[in-house]
Amino acid sequence: MAQAGQNRPSSALSLAGGWSWFTHVERLSRDAIPEVISATAVPEVELCNLVNRRDMVCGLGMDAPRIMGILNVTPDSFSDGGLHNNFEGAIWRGFEMAQNGADILDIGGESTRPRAAFVPSSEEIARTVPIIEGLRARGIGVPISIDTRKANVAAAALAAGANMFNDVTAFTYDDASAEVAASSEATVCLMHAKGDPKTMQDNPIYDNVLLDVFDHLAARVAYAERHGIPRSRIVLDVGIGFGKTIDHNMELIRRISLFHALGCVILLGVSRK
Repeated sequence: MAQAGQNRPSSALSLAGGWSWFTHVERLSRDAIPEVISATAVPEVELCNLVNRRDMVCGLGMDAPRIMGILNVTPDSFSDGGLHNNFEGAIWRGFEMAQNGADILDIGGESTRPRAAFVPSSEEIARTVPIIEGLRARGIGVPISIDTRKANVAAAALAAGANMFNDVTAFTYDDASAEVAASSEATVCLMHAKGDPKTMQDNPIYDNVLLDVFDHLAARVAYAERHGIPRSRIVLDVGIGFGKTIDHNMELIRRISLFHALGCVILLGVSRK
């Protein structure tokens, strides 16, 4: 139950070491009615996850919100497909976003919109790696994220100068992804998605969208940790628009503070969905 403002009581705790605060939490359960309890009644592990200051992401402090600019070098992405899928146009757009306040650039070579077609790794690398190399060669200094579900694409992008591996499948698509991420020391972003791009909007159903997404992300964090990726390098994304109805999306946005209980930085990608 995060709040912000000047009327902060002395007993309030900071959420994730940032500017918002809370004195109470809502406890959710699959088999009980939600109840509001004092923050002091939260178990120690979960409370530490809620209040501890987050580690930096790609050299950026997380004590205030950061902005990720999306650069899709694809012909068919949801919001900007075809607008920047040539070299000079993509480079220009990357610099424009950085100059206008984007803290991180997220570059993708395969659309993840509903009904999107599969893109082979070779094509995805050909689309993204020259852009990353071009941005770095021309002196752009902001962190770069590679948006891909394929380990070899991520490896090529990280070698070209990317700093983050953003996987919309949370390492469920490619068994080699966790190893690539662990060996690179890159930040990773693990997202919740239900189904694949071709089927994810075919009547998505949840028992409880908040707890289903929470439990899935908790399991993916545990998987990443088992493969040598510490929680301090993990960013989590609830996956707005990925196998979710409008009601699901709105519930996740309204209750986004729940996911701080996992102890990771939270990314919210709402686009124009």
